[in-house]
Amino acid sequence: MTAARTRPDAALVGAVDAARAFLTDQVGSADVGEHLGHEVEGERVVSHFFACTRAGYRGWRWSVTVARAPRQKAVTFDEVVLTPGDDAIVAPEWVPWKERIKPGDLSPGDLLPVEDDDPRLVPTYSFGDDPLDADDKAQVRQVAQDLGLGRVRTLSVEGRQLAAQRWYDGDGGPSSPLAQSAPGSCTSCGFLLRIAGPLSELFGVCANGNANDDGRVVSLDHGCGAHSEVQLGKKQQPVPLPDPVFDTMTLDEIESF
Repeated sequence: MTAARTRPDAALVGAVDAARAFLTDQVGSADVGEHLGHEVEGERVVSHFFACTRAGYRGWRWSVTVARAPRQKAVTFDEVVLTPGDDAIVAPEWVPWKERIKPGDLSPGDLLPVEDDDPRLVPTYSFGDDPLDADDKAQVRQVAQDLGLGRVRTLSVEGRQLAAQRWYDGDGGPSSPLAQSAPGSCTSCGFLLRIAGPLSELFGVCANGNANDDGRVVSLDHGCGAHSEVQLGKKQQPVPLPDPVFDTMTLDEIESF
């Protein structure tokens, strides 16, 4: 069942000149352009739209809402508002700051706490920890693969040590500015993915999508402000919003400043 369509009020629809006169009295004739049409808001309620010619408001329009009481011929004015049209320049949709953070945004000393219900983390006692070796024969299978069942050549001990030293001395090691100011090390972070093999006791992989090192090899004594257990101090808490204020200033008072 569809609702009955509201019948336009002829007196309100025809009150274009009266709406323009009321609008120019409020904002001045210099900012009011052509009549853009009307919209029936409800029974005996109509909004008339006028182009806004004020500099910097291209595509915006004035809306003047008029009404008429039952069995009354006089037209009354409800409100005047400035609304954006289809071509108006408006601010982009607001995005919470945590959703705006991208890898690489963290600077030394920055802290990025994790919510208690973050779906990326679970209590270790309920899920277990990543084992270094799947079973006691994992090392045997690795040696068999290195002997030629998959690759022609593999890293020597010297090559592995050179890689480990390079990683340890790089941005993913403990000497980087990010690690020096971190509140905790990667070895205690829930976002650390353990790796298998001879370098497992020194390195892991960061799996925090908000961290600078996401997807990179990091030393266990590396760290950053996106540690899973970081907490903000009282001085670092967001400033609370002030109490709402009822604004009674008119356009004339604002433009007089």
